[in-house]
Amino acid sequence: MSSTSAAAPGPNGPRPRPDFERIALLLQGGGALGSYQAGAYQALAECNLHPDWVAGISIGAINCALIAGNPPEKRVEKLRTFWETITASPIGIPHFGSYEIKNDMQRQIVNQWRAMGTLLWGAPNFFKPRFPPPIFTPAGNPGNLAYYDVAPLKVLLESLVDFDRINDPKKPTRFSVGATNVKTGNFAYFDSTTHKICAEHVMASGSLPPGFPATEIDGEFYWDGGVVSNTPLQWVLDERPRNDTLAFQIDLWNARGELPRDMIEVDVRQKDIRYSSRTRAGTDQFRKLQKVRRAAAKLLADMRPELRQTPEAEILAQEADAKVYNIIHLIYHSKNYEGASKDYEFSRRTMEEHWTSGYDDMVNTLRHPEVLQRPQSADGVFTFDLARQGREQEIKK
Repeated sequence: MSSTSAAAPGPNGPRPRPDFERIALLLQGGGALGSYQAGAYQALAECNLHPDWVAGISIGAINCALIAGNPPEKRVEKLRTFWETITASPIGIPHFGSYEIKNDMQRQIVNQWRAMGTLLWGAPNFFKPRFPPPIFTPAGNPGNLAYYDVAPLKVLLESLVDFDRINDPKKPTRFSVGATNVKTGNFAYFDSTTHKICAEHVMASGSLPPGFPATEIDGEFYWDGGVVSNTPLQWVLDERPRNDTLAFQIDLWNARGELPRDMIEVDVRQKDIRYSSRTRAGTDQFRKLQKVRRAAAKLLADMRPELRQTPEAEILAQEADAKVYNIIHLIYHSKNYEGASKDYEFSRRTMEEHWTSGYDDMVNTLRHPEVLQRPQSADGVFTFDLARQGREQEIKK
């Protein structure tokens, strides 16, 4: 099965691997919005742009597990199975077809009704209401303090994800997910190079309180990584030894927006700001640091041998880096009718809309050949953001 736009398939089709040592896919958290990432990945897969490293937070962690835990030819199929499973109607009411919804006001009402259904009945094979609610249960295990039970998610993940594949050092796809240690408040990454990954690590990354309970791993309890930071960008860019990197950063929240005009828009705006994790600002800061690192590398290369032995030169050598980076940024732009419930409106129609938007945005991005070419700028960093300047490219040299 496929969810794509008929007008979009221009650049699709296998192509030679770009001239980078590493292709990274970075997926932000965002609940029901996550099918946008699945659609974007489908466009990458059709172009044979399979990542060497997937890193995610929350729903991004789940999508990453479905990608890393399956062979390339099965990944889109498993993503489709997951998203179709959790967006089935929780009470068996048929989905409205798009032809039955006449305008944005009606769409908003239908979306809010479906979101209310999620709050009341959960999402099939993902989470279900906890009875009795935690307000009526005594204090105890943090793994029981939540409004929903996520046990169905563990079963679903284990049926769709081959964790042996993720943990096999011979497999080429590295896997990382971020979570928050409840006791220390520190951010933690579970990485297939340092941990034996299982369903609990993926679930820990998406354990957003108070809806979902903390997940216990090795005696410690973890909440959603988005409590601290909703993007794995810094984790990947700070990795050592460094590699020439083509990074696709797919975000679900837009830090930029209009001033709110009513209380609903206030709620939407604060969510966008809180969970966007300022990834554009992080990218800009990385560019500045990389310019300094490349300058240090050049100085060291031209330095006399006796100067290279000094403590100051050794400090510079630790930070020097002549590698190049392409950071390709996609951000989902929600419709006005989606409202503040957009991250928990798990309906099939909306899922399909998100999937198609992600597919189309990635297709349009890949139409720009410079996206896959090594940067020639002094700082060695190329950024591409389709959303800026009227959804046209931004090239910094």
